[in-house]
Amino acid sequence: MLGTSVMIPSWIVHAMGGSDGDKARVIQALLFVAGINTLLQTLFGTRLPTVVGGGSSAYIYPIAYIITDSSLQQISDSHERFIQTMRAIQGALIVASSIQIILGYSQVWGLFSRFFSPLGMAPVVGLVGLGLFQRGFPVLGDCVEIGIPMLLLVIGLSQYLKHVRPFRDIPIFERFPVLICVPFVWIYAVILTAGGAYRHKSDITQHSCRTDRANLISTAPWFMFPYPFQWGPPTFSAGHSFAMMSAVIVSMVESTGAYMAASRLAIATPPPAYVLSRGIGWQGIGVLLDGLYGTVIGSTVSVENVGLLGLTRVGSRRVVQISAGFMIFFSILGKFGAVFASIPFPIFAALYCILFGLVVHKHELHEKSYYHRAHTFPWNICSSIFQSILDSFTTWPCSY
Repeated sequence: MLGTSVMIPSWIVHAMGGSDGDKARVIQALLFVAGINTLLQTLFGTRLPTVVGGGSSAYIYPIAYIITDSSLQQISDSHERFIQTMRAIQGALIVASSIQIILGYSQVWGLFSRFFSPLGMAPVVGLVGLGLFQRGFPVLGDCVEIGIPMLLLVIGLSQYLKHVRPFRDIPIFERFPVLICVPFVWIYAVILTAGGAYRHKSDITQHSCRTDRANLISTAPWFMFPYPFQWGPPTFSAGHSFAMMSAVIVSMVESTGAYMAASRLAIATPPPAYVLSRGIGWQGIGVLLDGLYGTVIGSTVSVENVGLLGLTRVGSRRVVQISAGFMIFFSILGKFGAVFASIPFPIFAALYCILFGLVVHKHELHEKSYYHRAHTFPWNICSSIFQSILDSFTTWPCSY
């Protein structure tokens, strides 16, 4: 999730006309709100071990529409254009959050979720996982000398060395492959940068590979407590609000699929309709907080952290809540958050390639076992499909 919290503001803030200092403030606000939203979701929402934050790719399109608004593009001063664009995005998020809050707390979304049978959720989870590969592979190709080693190292530790236990009772390679691989590859990237490996490369390669190009550490303050309306009062526009509402609806479907996948990976029962509605309602509160604090994008369930459940097999809410506390801690101590934000993007991209695939793989394995594992011969496949259709109309609603 930290990768999304760094990558999305890095792309959007500069398009809005903001500086590196503005980018550092947005990242800190995003981490702070993500920590609060995660605590709210794990304590009062679905109570699944899911991280809420980082933003959804569905919000990028309406935000791009707001950025390219002619009334905002006419502002000559870049910093003033950033301020006015931020206020417009804040207003759109505040209005759009009402959709999630109303549909969630009125239990209307629960009525729709009753039709989300295992047969129907399999393609939804597949689209959530596979559809987000566009966040990983293109960025991975921008710096293959960092991305490929990260990809191979995580796969090697988590899949081929998972039974190796240097400590008898702790499977560290199976539980902590990300924590082990990220520091090693990060240090490797620092060595390449200090050795001048990218001195004569293109600007795109240097921006993706170098560890000293982000200027986040030098521009971030030591202490900064994010507060609402730090960029001024929001502005409201009907066109901007309706565009953001469409992204909210897409995010609700994506989050529902992520909740289903998280329950599978955490070996929990499928969340009932009222639990999904409650989670969507609290997610609407999270989008409202995004608009108040100016995180530049709306919150959704972090799909990469759902994949991390399948990679580490740690499905404890307490672990997620402690992680949320760390996010709030790093957001207040600006220098610490900026250090983590200086990790090169290809490292996160390699993790995305693995974690998004795990979401689909684990869910499909569960569906195959649920549908009698009929996957060998064509007539067995037809029998499995027919049986799954019958199950979706008979047994699945009885679980509620």
